[in-house]
Formats: sequence, structure tokens, C-alpha cells
Amino acid sequence: MAYLLATLAAFVNALTSVLQRIGVESAPASTTLRLSLITHAIRRGIWLIGFALMLVEFGLQATALRFGELSVVQPVLTTELLFLMLILGVWFRYRLGAQEWLGSVVIVVGLGGFFLAAAPSGGNAIPGTGAWVLASCLLAAVITGFIVAAMRGPRWWRAAAFGAATAVTAAFSAALTKATTIYITQGWGHVLTHAQPYMLAVTGLGTIFLLQNALHAGPITASRTTLVTVNPLVSIVLGITLFADRLRGGPLWITLELVALAVLATGVVVLARSPLVAGTQGAGDPGEMLAGARHREVMAPPVEAMP
Repeated sequence: MAYLLATLAAFVNALTSVLQRIGVESAPASTTLRLSLITHAIRRGIWLIGFALMLVEFGLQATALRFGELSVVQPVLTTELLFLMLILGVWFRYRLGAQEWLGSVVIVVGLGGFFLAAAPSGGNAIPGTGAWVLASCLLAAVITGFIVAAMRGPRWWRAAAFGAATAVTAAFSAALTKATTIYITQGWGHVLTHAQPYMLAVTGLGTIFLLQNALHAGPITASRTTLVTVNPLVSIVLGITLFADRLRGGPLWITLELVALAVLATGVVVLARSPLVAGTQGAGDPGEMLAGARHREVMAPPVEAMP
């Protein structure tokens, strides 16, 4: 059940990203990290559709976390990258080359291989207050670092850095969601007397805000690549340290886990060197990349060449 729900969440999240990217791409550059970016997006109907799908995705993810461990559900969400490539190819008729597909598949294979080798289990512990405070401080520092890194550099780098900040925030939100689902099983009285549901409201809004900045900053594949790779890795660490998720040990399994992570890094490098991620036109590419196209150009049907 957890696998199925997480896969459905990945597909919905990929579709959400495309719709919200269209909704914010025309916003001025000066709206970065400003509420005016959100007000611009709200005025776009297509962004609101994406936001509604985001709520659906949250429900699917929360239910998956109810049935599965944090370090199980989050890695499955990496399949979002493949769904994203499929949407770009089918809906927008993108010319996806071997490099884009190879990089995407290698990323998913690397994370999937790590998941299979590690075989996470457990995940039913309830973290103490000290653990939450320490995790909150460390993650806040990491998120701040990524935001600072996103303030300068080429568009693909800014999108990737904002995507990484979003990934860490989303991973923290997933951990808070996991804790909240545990409290729900003990009764709603336990939910309302703990800080995690209220913290979830803050991190949830933060995730939405940072995601819009990531989608606005540059190519959608740049932000989604870092998001779908950083998120599960942070979630695995949080699952182990907060919820007592257990990974297989021993020389053989640890070696396989490290190899899988190396495969993941290779996939990131391959995809990062793609013109699709960099937001530049490759040789023979007809028309503009999604990152630079206007909404009317992206949504318009292909025009036949005049004789």
C-alpha cells in the first residue's frame, strides 16, 4: 500500500510541478523570495490547479507514511523525475534525448538500489523533544545555506539550489507528518498537545514558498533533479535518527549501499550536463526550452511549417 500511494504521489507531484512552473514563469525576477511571487501565482488559474493537486499529493504522501517508514516512502518519490520527463515528452512534445533519459533512470536506479540494499525497517519510535530541537536547528542551517547559494549564479544553479532548499524543507515536513500520523493513532488529544502538527503548518507553507522560487528561478528539471535526490537522502537520515529506522549492516550491504549512492551521484552529473537542465538550446532543438518559453508558446499546439 505504501509503495502504491507513494508512486501515485510522485506522479501527481510531477504534474503539479509543471502546472505551477507555468504559473510562476512570467513573474518578474524581482519577486524572488518575496510574497509578490505568490500573489502573482494566485492570479494564474493554472497555478491554482497545481496547488489543488499539491493538496492531493500531500494526502497521498501522508497516507503512505501512515503505512510505511519514512525511509521507505520518500525514496519511492524519486520516480517523479521519470514522470516529469514523460510529461515533457508527451504533453509538450519535447525532444528528450538519451542523456536526459539516461540521467533520470540512473538517478532512480541509484536510489532504488540503495533502498533495496539498505532494506529499511522499524520506524515506529517517537522522537523526544531534544531530538526535534537538534534536527530543527541543523535543518534550518542547511536550508539557509542553500537559499544563500541560490541568490547568485546562472539560472540552472539558482533553480537547483532553491530545489535543494525545498527538498530539505519537504523532508522535514515529511518527518513531521510521520510523527503526526503516529499521534493520530493514539487519539486526536495527543495530536493537539504536541508541537509537531503546528511545526508542520510552518514547514508546509515554507515548502510551498521555496518550491515556487525554485520553479521561478530556472529550468524545471534543474530544480526537480535536486529536489528528488536530496529529499529522500535527508529523509533516510531523519528516519534513522528520529524514528529508529534500521538499515542493513555488514561489509557486503554497506558496500552495496555506497555503490548505489555513487550511481546516484553519476546520474545527477549526467542530467546536470544536459541542455534541458541548463536551460539552453541544444543543437537541433526546435524552439525554446520550457524554462524560457512563455505560457502561450508552451501551451500552443505545434504549428505546421508553411510551404
